Amino acid sequence: MEGDGSDSLVTIKNIERELICPACKELFTHPLILPCQHSICHKCVKELLLTLDDSFNDVGSDNSNQSSPRLRLPSPSMDKIDRINRPGWKRNSLTPRTTIFPCPGCEHDVDLGERGINGLFRNFTLETIVERYRQAARAATAIMCDLCKPPPQESTKSCMDCSASYCNECFKIYHPWGTVKAQHEYVGPTTNFRPKILMCPEHETERINMYCELCRRPVCHLCKLGGNHSNHRVTTMSSAYKTLKEKLSKDIDYLIGKESQVKSQISELNLLMKETECNGERAKEEAITHFEKLFEILEERKSSVLKAIDASKKLRLDKFQTQMEEYQGLLENNGLVGYAQEVLKETDQSCFVQTAKQLHLRIQKATESLKSFRPAAQTSFEDYVVNTSKQTELLGELSFFSNGIDVPEINEEQSKVYNNALINWYHPEKDKADSYVLEYRKMNRDDEILSWNEIEVHGTSKVVSELESNCNYAFRVRAYKGSICSPCSRELILHTPPAPVFSFLFDEKCGYNNEHLLLNLKRDRVESRAGFSLLLAAERIQVGYYTSLDYIIGDVGITKGKHFWAFRVEPYSYLVKAGVASSDKLQEWLRSPRDAVSPRYEQDSGHDSGSEDTCFDSSQPFTLVTIGMKKFFIPKSPTSSNEPENRVLPMPTSIGIFLDYDKGKVSFYDMDHMKCLYERQVDCSHTMYPAFALMGSGGIQLEEPITAKYLEYQEDI
Repeated sequence: MEGDGSDSLVTIKNIERELICPACKELFTHPLILPCQHSICHKCVKELLLTLDDSFNDVGSDNSNQSSPRLRLPSPSMDKIDRINRPGWKRNSLTPRTTIFPCPGCEHDVDLGERGINGLFRNFTLETIVERYRQAARAATAIMCDLCKPPPQESTKSCMDCSASYCNECFKIYHPWGTVKAQHEYVGPTTNFRPKILMCPEHETERINMYCELCRRPVCHLCKLGGNHSNHRVTTMSSAYKTLKEKLSKDIDYLIGKESQVKSQISELNLLMKETECNGERAKEEAITHFEKLFEILEERKSSVLKAIDASKKLRLDKFQTQMEEYQGLLENNGLVGYAQEVLKETDQSCFVQTAKQLHLRIQKATESLKSFRPAAQTSFEDYVVNTSKQTELLGELSFFSNGIDVPEINEEQSKVYNNALINWYHPEKDKADSYVLEYRKMNRDDEILSWNEIEVHGTSKVVSELESNCNYAFRVRAYKGSICSPCSRELILHTPPAPVFSFLFDEKCGYNNEHLLLNLKRDRVESRAGFSLLLAAERIQVGYYTSLDYIIGDVGITKGKHFWAFRVEPYSYLVKAGVASSDKLQEWLRSPRDAVSPRYEQDSGHDSGSEDTCFDSSQPFTLVTIGMKKFFIPKSPTSSNEPENRVLPMPTSIGIFLDYDKGKVSFYDMDHMKCLYERQVDCSHTMYPAFALMGSGGIQLEEPITAKYLEYQEDI
């Protein structure tokens, strides 16, 4: 018996990893069985659902417009856990239906049903095993009697009906012979008490007596008669117990019979691990050897270059020293001047002439050098600058042998960044590559080098999400064939928008003129029906009829924060205006008769209007820039240059608009290079809307990420 107890203790200790909750990484506490048959602590389920609730509300508030009732999500209540426990709570929904829960064991979303946590079974068998493990781990610690007066005695029995532990004396006192309590079920000392009868979580007064073969869970007779399992195939609990016990026993017997095979495979794995360790160390040594050779070459070249620089420096300093000594001789009481002064003291004429002639030539030469001073050497060492650009590029591409795998190239034209980054690359021999690894990292302004994030991709494109606003990101990609990888591609630098993306569609109700404008079903593209209205009003054109601007706005307004959106203007467009407008200005626009409005005299922020130079306001409640005929026109302003060549730019492929509502500033960006083309103050005292206007033939297309995200949210509602 002692040997059996020792074997049991060893077995209990060996199964510790089976008793760890995948969420909290601790021993299970009141584990619940999820529909995927994995178990998780009751408290962990609550905490995970609470976290999901918070993150969903945070994402909704960040990615939607705060001022729009349609996009505003309800904030979590104070007692979130109770709300989560109530039936009908669902993540990612505004209507009570079911609860979707990500299982930390299998990492799949499981449906908890309408009852949520209340519909899950407690895994009493797992609780019992965990309790046995705890007792084995603390074998020296006895379970004390719950009813003794201090000091308590060591318990000898635990009553499953009373959920308490007793010593011999207390058990006799509280379970006297001849009473109902004497019939209670008792076991050895334990701290794990579970109900004697398993009750149905959906029908709390009904006991479990059947097993649903389709859902693989115990049910009661009410579940079968009129509940969720009415059309499912069920079997008796005794039959399910017998069948599952036989299967489990056979599986255990099979594993025990394969014990020798498993041991041999473990030995093989140990050998493979040792071999991998040795090969890894050998590879490191070889890599170190290669780098040391490079270091030796660099040190040799470094020494040679420094010696050449020192030799040139010494030669130049010697020349400067000689020249300086010559000039010092020209000073009074020094050298040549002093000698000439002594010669002048000679009174004998013949002797004076004999010496003075040569001295005069020397002084004359020195005087000429003063008139045209030229240093004896150059101070610049431009010829001694080491050019390492090519070597630096080669060292940056230093990698393992590619064994014939070509380096993939990122397609800069097809790669772009908006709320997410879309990276496309080209690989000449993509059939020879099993997969690719896309690496990206944020580039700090402080020149701090951050680590690369890696994403495995089975294809030649990838969308990278969760990028920070107004940051530079570097992207590169490499190809893999088995365990061999190619060198990394050249890095592509992309700049994210200066603010989170603002989601909206064109508003087909507010001011939309369907006679002049054509809006698609998705409401993300609008076109101007050029010439149609002109033909209908052909007679009036003869008497000075002006073509009017047709306005269309976004269906969501802005009342705070920073927002960014982007759009494309079709190259054939004659005249398009885009920007922001306040709600009060929109009412003025929409009330004015269209046929009487001349585009020349409309004050819209400083285009070629007749009154703009005299009536310019640095903080107007609207700002529109003009795009047309493949050009981008910068409005006039008192501070910027008003020369035509400085105001007309090529039309960008995609145009971005950044509105900082709190600071009252709007900016227009070239999306290809994320470059600000024009910015100015704007009065944000009212709700601001994305505003557009078209005249003549033209078309505007909102960037796809705006509409895709917005429509996805609408479908979810």
